[in-house]
Amino acid sequence: MRQALIILGATGTIGVNTLDVVARHPERFRVVALTGFNQIDKLAEQCRRFQPRYAVVPDAQRAQALQQLLSGGQTEVLHGEAALEQVVALPEVDSVMAAIVGAAGLRPALAAARAGKRILLANKETLVMAGRFFMQAVREGGAILLPIDSEHNAVFQSLPANYDGDLARHGVRRILLTASGGPFRTRPVETLAAVTPEEAVAHPNWVMGKKISVDSATMMNKGLEVIEAHWLFNARPEQIEVVIHPQSIVHSMVEYLDGSVLAQLSHPDMRTPIAHALAYPERIEAGVPWLDLAKTGSLTFESPDTRRFPCLKLAFDALQADTTAPTVLNAANEEAVAAFLDRRIPYLAIPATLDHALQRLAGARADSLDDLVAIDQEARAIARDFIAKQ
Repeated sequence: MRQALIILGATGTIGVNTLDVVARHPERFRVVALTGFNQIDKLAEQCRRFQPRYAVVPDAQRAQALQQLLSGGQTEVLHGEAALEQVVALPEVDSVMAAIVGAAGLRPALAAARAGKRILLANKETLVMAGRFFMQAVREGGAILLPIDSEHNAVFQSLPANYDGDLARHGVRRILLTASGGPFRTRPVETLAAVTPEEAVAHPNWVMGKKISVDSATMMNKGLEVIEAHWLFNARPEQIEVVIHPQSIVHSMVEYLDGSVLAQLSHPDMRTPIAHALAYPERIEAGVPWLDLAKTGSLTFESPDTRRFPCLKLAFDALQADTTAPTVLNAANEEAVAAFLDRRIPYLAIPATLDHALQRLAGARADSLDDLVAIDQEARAIARDFIAKQ
């Protein structure tokens, strides 16, 4: 019987790679719904090829445009946040690829968790913004959570198959998240003030969207992954370490008390973790070239420089604060990166914006998801005000 799949964020990098893997195994998967935001032509093309029962877009205007492009087809077009939550909870759905970028991906991921679905989580903000509430929903809904980020997927593969959330019981000393170092790993620190958006999105190893590429350049991406790892693997901040690995071949490692270090290696291609999660616990072909270590050559590692990457330290500090600081950090970062890409602030104003918002909302607490959403909005307002003064 084929696995019934929904892809939230089908037109983004993760969505496109997911559909590439799905197309290689039509006997294993069928697409029930695809969702998109702005790339309506691309979403229409995907719908024509994969014939989902539903397509979901943000609003009525885009729904009408998509419906016209799909005229005569069998795909029903829906719109709005409620429609997202509706389709992920459909009884026929087995798995949900949660790949909507940003805070917008939180509510549909929560709906999938409450419905007890198999969640392939590629949306960082779900755990960064609302880790406690999301993990509670996963437990209460009986959902299965599989990480898609290459780093967390590598950790998942390197932990024991029966891992139950207790690192000490399984003899784990620490989790090592690898980072490429992005495009500015060796650039003189004194020149970073002049970084342009074009330079920041030019990642040396991975093909990603603009926002996540900037996050990789600042290493905020890795900071968010540290917070994710805390929730995914029940790891304390001191049990998580970041190490720069420029080749992006070792995707992360787990160190055990006996001195063993287990790692997952592959080419820097998101189809590998996607295929792993889609077929888990089986393995399927992903279209990724075989890794030839002799041709790869040296694999090198180094410690990150927090002078060069202040966002990484801000993320660790936010996790240590054990309040709503990660929510504030994420919200301010989304605003700052958007402003940088629009050339409204310089590159170094990104960490400055984050630091300002964290200080303004230090100690803020949330007892519900609505509280978190309110803090998210307040952090964005504080960040926008700071950005306007730059």
